[in-house]
Order: sequence, then structure tokens, then C-alpha cells
Amino acid sequence: MSANLFDILSRSITDAAATAIETLAGDRITYADLVVRTGQMANALVGLGVKPGDRVAVQVEKSVEAIILYLATVRAGAVFLPLNTAYTVAEVAYFIGDAEPALFVCDPARVADFAAIADKTGARLVTLDANGKGSLSDAAVTARPDFATVPRNADDLAALLYTSGTTGRSKGAMLTHGNLVSNALTLCEAWRFNKADVLIHALPIFHTHGLFVATNVTLLSGASMVLLPKFDAGLILDLMARATVLMGVPTYYVRLLESARLDSAATARMRLFISGSAPLLAETHREWQARTGQAILERYGMTETNMNTSNPYEGDRVAGTVGLPLPGTEVIVTDPDNGAPLAQGEIGMIEVRGPNVFKGYWRMPEKTAAELRANGFFITGDLGRIDDNGYVHIVGRAKDLIITGGYNVYPKEVEAEIDDIAGVLESAVIGLPHKDFGEAVTAIVVPSGQPVLTEADIVVAIEGRLARFKRPSRVIFVDELPRNTMGKVQKNVLRDRFAGSV
Repeated sequence: MSANLFDILSRSITDAAATAIETLAGDRITYADLVVRTGQMANALVGLGVKPGDRVAVQVEKSVEAIILYLATVRAGAVFLPLNTAYTVAEVAYFIGDAEPALFVCDPARVADFAAIADKTGARLVTLDANGKGSLSDAAVTARPDFATVPRNADDLAALLYTSGTTGRSKGAMLTHGNLVSNALTLCEAWRFNKADVLIHALPIFHTHGLFVATNVTLLSGASMVLLPKFDAGLILDLMARATVLMGVPTYYVRLLESARLDSAATARMRLFISGSAPLLAETHREWQARTGQAILERYGMTETNMNTSNPYEGDRVAGTVGLPLPGTEVIVTDPDNGAPLAQGEIGMIEVRGPNVFKGYWRMPEKTAAELRANGFFITGDLGRIDDNGYVHIVGRAKDLIITGGYNVYPKEVEAEIDDIAGVLESAVIGLPHKDFGEAVTAIVVPSGQPVLTEADIVVAIEGRLARFKRPSRVIFVDELPRNTMGKVQKNVLRDRFAGSV
């Protein structure tokens, strides 16, 4: 039996007339429509020369047609390669040159930018805009709806996603049909998804969170989604009256908390709020629960593994943790220097193993061998610990570890103390070069304005709460922290910006 994600999706459809996707304009795409339209799109792809195993690179705005393109690509046995819409021409040139796709789909307005890149790599260039219109959709509209889904094994590639590349050139994570299906089915069970659910889909779809978690989980459970082009707090609050689930990044919840409309009445119909892609402040977790009566469910995943852990649907959702390992996924903490397992509660490198873990890095066998052990454990690069109740705590990225005067400082520990100070909205702790200590602990703080704080106020507030070597030698106030599109603080940007400040 074929392990193609689309085969499994089509076999799971129990009500073909049920709505799969709804737009703000009122368009409703049923599951029957989804089968027809992905069939047309798959035929269009084949007509454009796409063969099983070929890469289809896509840099387009979010739309129903973009979702259909993703599903049609895997249905045709090809490999879906989504690209962040913010990537520059130079960045796209690298990805296209490295992945060598057979087809490159871009916005019609950017054809002039990418024509030379596509020509150089031999990729055929077609278009799709934010309204789902373009030369690709034109080809799909006139194509036959019947399409025999290409059989795939669980180990065959379904997607290629490039990591952010903050430490060297970006790596293409190879994700298989088995990776995507196993993780989606696990999450359907863990989060109790069912056909009565309506997801508010406000996430971008060039990322694991919006493309695989939100989309795959919704469709494989027979639920429906309301597709928003982007995050809009007012629209989301409106939709809560008839939706049941919201998936978001921490910034979404912070912005929603700014609205006076947010209360237990506004969220009464909602059964689940999920947060990921960046750490959720414990303060945000507590304030959300106080305002709505509901606890945000925080989970932990990454491009190479999809989701690894989750706070429980039933049970304690512990603020500041990313919960328990998902069924079928093993999580261990090891010594970063030698890989030896560490005792419960000790801080070390988080490693994960399971059917969700990727196949390796595209055309990078040495990097794959360095980060994916022979025993199947993936070295995540995240530092953390597992507490006595089995909950996983992330304390930072290994590359963000600060070594000052020979002592290790984990940024999240310092950030947690600073964030608890009245007048602090949020903080990011980084290490900056220091002639005596190697690195100096430096706090970048976004003040809330009430009360007004000085650098001395921050230093005094954490005296007695942290060992001296962990305390910041400098506190720098900024209006906001730089973040990527998924809400993660870009500490590399901060290190560059404030180099020489200590």
C-alpha cells in the first residue's frame, strides 16, 4: 500500500462534502473539491515536466491555491520546497542553485527578478499570485481532474525545507512521507483533533508550523480551517465565535492580550490554543490563563524533526516548559562534548529519535553524519533538561551559550529573572566579546514603560537571585527585539549590533 501522504489523506476522508478550507471571502473548498483540484494541479505539474523525485520550489503568498500546490506536488511524487516570501534574489539564487528544482513557482511581479536564476539552473518558471492566479493556475484550470496518485514509500522524500542558516550556509532538511504522516497522526491524537474542529490558520505556509503542523493535522483529522493571509488580531477575535483551535507563535498571544476584547466570553467556544516556533514567556502563559480561563499548550519542534514534545491536552500545562515527549518520540539529554547521557535534571544537549526525524541534509553527507547519529538520534543544537516529572525545559541554543570567565551561562535562566521584573516587557541575553572574561553577559531589555527603569534598577533587582557570574555586566534598552518571521529572537543580529559595547 502506498505511503504517499496524499494517499493517506484521501483514504481518511469520511465526508467528501465537508468543508476543508474556508477563506475570508466566503469561499468553501470541500474535501471532494480538494481531491479534484489537486488532481488538476498534479496533471498541470506533470504537463510542465515534473517527474517523481523532482523538486518544486515555491515562493508565493499564502492562498488556497498554494495549499493545493503543496498537496498536488506530493500527490505527483515530487518534492515540495517552500521558500520564505521575504528571501532576497541572492538568497533565492542559493536555494535554487542548491536544490536544482525542475519547476520554480513565483509571484508574477517577481518574474524579472528570477528569470535569469531559473534559466541558469534549468528550472521552468511559472507564476502564482496572492489570489491564486497565474500561469500555473491557468494550466491547472484546464487540466483533467482525475490523477492516479504516484505510489511512494515512507522513506521517499516529500519536502525539502532549508534551515535559517544563521551559522553558515543554509541546509536543506530532507523530510519523507513517513516523517510528515507519522507526526501529523500523532498530533491529531495528542491534541484530540476531530472533524468538528475549525482551525484559525493565521501562520505562514513556508514553514513547518503552518505548512505541516497546521495543514496536515487539520486535513488528516477531517477538520476544517479558515485561511487568513496573515495574522490579524481583530479578525482572529471575530473568528473565535465559531472556531475551536488557534495555532500561533508567542507574538500572536502577546498581541491578542493587548486587546480589551480578549476575555473568557470571547474564547468560550475555543477548546485549544497552541504556541510554538519560539519560547513562550511564562508571564504570557499566566496572563492568558487569567484573562481567558484557558492554558496555552506549548510544544517543541524544529525543521528537521517536526514536533518532538507537547504539553498534555489533559493534565498540567506547565509554563516555561515544552511538555512531554510525544508518543513514539524519544528525548534524551547528553553531554555536549562526548554525547554521554546525563542524569535527570542536568543541563545538556537535547537529542531526539523517532519516525518524525528527517532523513538528513540535502547533498551534505558530512553535516548529516555530524548531526544525525548512527543510532538514529538527532543532535538538535538545543540545550535543555528534563525535570522529575518528565517535562522538557529548553534553556537555549548551544551556539547561544555564554562562557564567561570559564563559567557556562544559559541565557534563558537570566532572561527568566529579568522578565519577572516590573517594567520589563521582554529581554534577550547574549554574550559579547570581553578582553578579560572572553564573553560578557549582556542583557538587551525591552521596557514596558511602567515603571521607568534604569540599568542600575535591573542589576539591583537580580542581585541575590543569580550567581555573580550570571549577572549582566551591561543592560541595554531597546524598543523591540529583532525577530524572524516565526517570532524567534535573532540573537546573531543583536550580537552584531552591540559588538564592542562592553
